[in-house]
Amino acid sequence: MAAASTEPTISPSTTRVGWIGTGVMGRSMCGHLLKAGYTLTIFNRTLSKAQPLLDLGAKLADSPRAVASQSDVVFSIVGYPSDVRSVLLDPTSGALSGLRPGGVLVDMTTSEPSLAVEISQSAAAKSCSSIDAPVTGGDVGAKNGTLAILAGGDEAVVGKLIPLFALMGKVNYMGAPGKGQFAKLANQTIICSTMLGLVEGMVFAHKAGLDVGLFLKAISVGAAGSRSLDMHGARILKRDFEPGFYVNHFVKDLGICLKECQNMGLALPGLALAQQLYLSLKAHGEGNLGTQALIVALERLNNVSLEEQSGSAK
Repeated sequence: MAAASTEPTISPSTTRVGWIGTGVMGRSMCGHLLKAGYTLTIFNRTLSKAQPLLDLGAKLADSPRAVASQSDVVFSIVGYPSDVRSVLLDPTSGALSGLRPGGVLVDMTTSEPSLAVEISQSAAAKSCSSIDAPVTGGDVGAKNGTLAILAGGDEAVVGKLIPLFALMGKVNYMGAPGKGQFAKLANQTIICSTMLGLVEGMVFAHKAGLDVGLFLKAISVGAAGSRSLDMHGARILKRDFEPGFYVNHFVKDLGICLKECQNMGLALPGLALAQQLYLSLKAHGEGNLGTQALIVALERLNNVSLEEQSGSAK
């Protein structure tokens, strides 16, 4: 069994892997491990979302505890901090309750830094390890195995996990427990303002009578070019609001950011404004759309619609 520092190098022949949460991101990330030959035991509350992985050879468990009892390393990527607490720390059904000494928990959910510290302390009390390792790169990065993984915890444990992380993207060590979460929150702060700038620019161009598709193509190689533009510009013009990342989850992330800002005495008005606009989408019942749906909030605010230009992105 693979342990934090004394067992053989992680490999398909020596390491049993567990996975909790097989949604938009988790399904692709877990799939890479299966295709690399790892033995996977999985749990998801909605069975249909786990079926594609079962078809690839994963085994289904009936609880996070059952996953952990059959695993050396357990990954989780769920929705909210309350879900993280439930699937990892619940005393009767949580993963930690079923993990053997030397086992490792890796939470890839964007969650609260204080909860990451608590999980690390609880794991250490059981002679286990815990790494907070939220990711950025969206559904495209998950599918392509090109995610940026932001890891907090014991650096030696993070290093040992590289064979697994490398199948999903590039791991970046951020520091002590909770620092991976702080890095992800800073990342979300940048993303929300970048997305707001993108959709504001698109509304401005539309109102000025420009062909927005041609405009985006023109600026993509200049200083205004960005990953957000590349990933979402064409999607927005096609009215493709399928979630690579849910508005509901982004509202959660930005709320955690604002809570941490209050704790640190930071005033970040761009973050606060973006959070309010995303919250307005949720209020209109659009929380299950992708984050690129922010354009809808700006269209409502200005009584305009880019929909008639949807053919320009082709």
